[in-house]
Amino acid sequence: MSNTLQVSIGFKSTAGVKPENQDSVNYAIPTGKQLELKGISAVIADGVSSSEAAKQASSTAVKSFLQDFYSTPDTWSTKQACQQVVSSINSWLYQQGTSEANELRGWVTTFDSIIFKSTSVFIVHVGDARIYRYRQGTLTQLTKDHQTWLSKDQSYLSRALGIDTVLQIDFKVESVEEDDLYLMTTDGVHEFLTEEEIINGLLLQADEEQIAQSLVDTALKNGSDDNLTAQVIRVKQLPSASKEEVYQKLSELPFPPELEPGMKLDGYEILQVINLSSRSQIYLAKDMETGHEVALKTPSANYSDDPWYLDGFVREEWIGQSLKHPGLMKTFQSNRTKQFLYFTTEYIKGQSLKQWIHEHRHPPLQDVRDIINQIACALRALHRLGIIHQDLKPDNIMIDDNNRIKIIDFGAVHVASLAETASVIERHHPEGTLHYTAPEYLLGEKGSNRSDIFSLGVIAYEMLTGALPYKEKQINPFNLKSYHHMQYIPAKHARKDIPDWLDMSLKTACEPNPEKRYPLLSEFTVDFTKPKPDMINKNRHQPLLERNPTAFWKGLSALLFLIVLIQWWWLTN
Repeated sequence: MSNTLQVSIGFKSTAGVKPENQDSVNYAIPTGKQLELKGISAVIADGVSSSEAAKQASSTAVKSFLQDFYSTPDTWSTKQACQQVVSSINSWLYQQGTSEANELRGWVTTFDSIIFKSTSVFIVHVGDARIYRYRQGTLTQLTKDHQTWLSKDQSYLSRALGIDTVLQIDFKVESVEEDDLYLMTTDGVHEFLTEEEIINGLLLQADEEQIAQSLVDTALKNGSDDNLTAQVIRVKQLPSASKEEVYQKLSELPFPPELEPGMKLDGYEILQVINLSSRSQIYLAKDMETGHEVALKTPSANYSDDPWYLDGFVREEWIGQSLKHPGLMKTFQSNRTKQFLYFTTEYIKGQSLKQWIHEHRHPPLQDVRDIINQIACALRALHRLGIIHQDLKPDNIMIDDNNRIKIIDFGAVHVASLAETASVIERHHPEGTLHYTAPEYLLGEKGSNRSDIFSLGVIAYEMLTGALPYKEKQINPFNLKSYHHMQYIPAKHARKDIPDWLDMSLKTACEPNPEKRYPLLSEFTVDFTKPKPDMINKNRHQPLLERNPTAFWKGLSALLFLIVLIQWWWLTN
């Protein structure tokens, strides 16, 4: 049986010798899918005593983080979710502290959070509270105090929430091991304990709350004159699963039989076959309960023993339920129990972009721009969710009867949150389809949003010219050794009416090296729409070797041949 992540947490917080406790501390241990996608979080905050609303600031930071973090999209990476939430909390605290309508001025607090997810721990740090890790006899301080010293005895806090609208957050990721102990403390604790006292406290044969109490008591005994808070987290079990367990989970539902019009499946009536391929079958079906038409997708029996394929099929249904953009295909969550492995999506009446390209051999430039802008808009919505499509091609883009596009097929997507989760499913081959796959995948490198921009550039090139920007032998994954091996074929070679500036935008989008490619979809769509003076000048002054390598080498060969002829004539005469 596969293990799940398990930790035990306990804390102690007290005002100490002060009249009010301005520290705040808490934690959240979700269950089910949230435990897998978001993880377990522990938070501590120390309100800055020189601010009037120190207690309110620390309390707000802790409560807001634990609530808002788990409300962010499940597809976001932990870093993106933390930065978004903490930055929002900082802005709110700053507004409260500077508003003339508020009686209390200054809502300032330190902030630290530990998030345990899969086999990693994510640390967020602002201020001078501390996070320690005790592992196999060694105590390690994982955070650095944001404190600036003016002299030996005088210092000030250089970073905290609520000080300014701009906030710099320390974020780091560490691997986790079973039996690790993590300690979070405010300065009222760690400034009055030696390293030996901390270790001795952590090694007590007691539960986590009792350990936290002991550390606070020791700090008080040593003369602490501040609020005191300690939170102790023990890693009891890490998630693990064998390939057999993962495959068993993915194949809990059997593959459906071959379906034909008139057949019924879990309350759906099959109306007609939409598409049959080696990877899946798609049918037009009617929900017999509501009467709505849907597309019903079933997996191909060819991949019944392929965990990577099954994982992608299950993931596609989950991803589609998270999408709300009109340019992205949605999947539906059924309220009926499934007997087989399949899912339903919105039915899109229209044609694929591949069919559109076949029927429009010389399309007007404005028609191509309109479609590319729609695709870019849908991709931007996908990227904001922390998702990279990775298999963008004309087959995976539908155009409906109103000339609106819809990106489909999310079986190969990269999801930031899932990438942080340890998995035994290995992906050995590049994502996507050869001609549209970004070269970084072929070279075994990680993809990014720029990888989808490459695919979009190839699609734009093909829509305009009916051809592809690189020869097949140049992008063969078995032969590709570096980006320099790919030589861009100018679009003007296939279509003479394409202006130079437009060709340059296509070349930049299709740049093999992702570092030289457009970093943003908006930059490509703008350059694809109107001429950019610096791009035109760059093309005019670009060396012929870079502008047209084929013409350069042909010219050089002709010159060398002419020199040989002159030498031969000179020697013979």
